[in-house]
Amino acid sequence: MTKRAQAALAAVFLTAPLLTAPALAQDSPAAPVPQVAAEAPAAAQPEAPAAPALEIPETTVPAEPEPAAPSAPSGADATLSEPAEAAPAAEPLPPAEPLSRQQELAQAASEASAKALKFLRDGGPSIWAIAALSVITLALILWKVWRLALIGAWSRGKAGRAVEAFERGDTGAALAIVKGRIGIRSKVVATALTALSTLPEDRAREETARVAKLHLGSAATGLGALELIATIAPLLGLLGTVLGMIAAFQALQAAGARADPALLAGGIWEALLTTAAGMAVAIPASAALTWFEAVISRIRRDIEDNATRLFVAAAPAELKLAAE
Repeated sequence: MTKRAQAALAAVFLTAPLLTAPALAQDSPAAPVPQVAAEAPAAAQPEAPAAPALEIPETTVPAEPEPAAPSAPSGADATLSEPAEAAPAAEPLPPAEPLSRQQELAQAASEASAKALKFLRDGGPSIWAIAALSVITLALILWKVWRLALIGAWSRGKAGRAVEAFERGDTGAALAIVKGRIGIRSKVVATALTALSTLPEDRAREETARVAKLHLGSAATGLGALELIATIAPLLGLLGTVLGMIAAFQALQAAGARADPALLAGGIWEALLTTAAGMAVAIPASAALTWFEAVISRIRRDIEDNATRLFVAAAPAELKLAAE
């Protein structure tokens, strides 16, 4: 009876690892368990039949299956799985034809007019007055150049040759040279020659001076307007600047604590546009005025010189001797 109990106890101890092995195998691979054999009882006791040796099979974690290579599609699947054909590339546009000269000029004129309108809108009311003055200034300068060219401001040859002929004593040739000429020098010389031949010397001098003053005054027409423009254009620019600064500071005051420095800067540079425009009109007007005055001064010097030479060269009137 004792031997049977010992054999049953040994069998329980041998089968216990078999029950726990599957649970341990799920976490980590278990090392192989060595074979366990029941020791024989002591020599005094009869030997019990040894239990057969049990081997615990090795458990290994199955390796993850490698992803199978995709197989080539076949049939209808192959047709659906093919990549969509790339869309045909857009055809390049033909190169733009170069603009003609007239089109380039029209485009440049359109851009210039747009910039001019923006400049006029930004400048305020004063800029419109300055723009009107600029048009008047340009018209006056062109008209004055044409007028001076018409009266022979840069031509002195005919009058000089007439004076030289009179100094040689050829009064008829001298009068023929300047007769019918429209130049201011020629007209004054012709008047002096005619007066010397028909009037006494003192009256001839007065007539020559009268005609010279008349033509010189006509030559100076328009210079007063240029002088006025050169004076008031910068003043209009300053007026526009002051008005623009007032508007800018009013907007800054209305903004209060939320004042933006950019608002003030924008108002200032817009106001300064009028000052720049006024100077841009006044500078050409002043330069043209100085040039025209220099031309008229040279005409006056030439007229005075020709008249003096004519009266000096005139033969003195014969003095009548008193009768005895």
